[in-house]
Amino acid sequence: MKKALKIVLIIMAVAFIAIQFYRPSRTNPPVVAAETLESQMQIPQNVHEILRRSCYDCHSNETNWIWYSNIAPLSWGIVDHVNAGRDEMNFSKWAAFSPEKKSRKLEEICQEIESREMPHYQYLWLHWDANMSEQEIKTVCEWSKNEAAKIP
Repeated sequence: MKKALKIVLIIMAVAFIAIQFYRPSRTNPPVVAAETLESQMQIPQNVHEILRRSCYDCHSNETNWIWYSNIAPLSWGIVDHVNAGRDEMNFSKWAAFSPEKKSRKLEEICQEIESREMPHYQYLWLHWDANMSEQEIKTVCEWSKNEAAKIP
């Protein structure tokens, strides 16, 4: 029994080491200042800080690729989440959105944080500071609704 366990553990260790060689691309495409959310809208400092702390790792080209994003198989899921987040809404590419899309995304920001769908629960496991208080949610929602109303 001990010999079988030892063999299984060796196989698992070798497999773990082997999967480290498959590295998904962890990118941070260039940020063009004129294309960012900040360049397109008025954002109060407190809202900007909340968005940066709670949203930008997955919804911008300014992802902080923390140490554990180098370890497979975690890295595979993290890269997938970041890519999906950027595809859904990228604050670094805000200028590329049509006025209708900007308005919709601003409304969705409020819906997602009020329902606690965002920040993603898995992200919050290790990023406790990204969790938003009720007051922070209210602050961001007021801002996003006001900005959405300004869009023609």
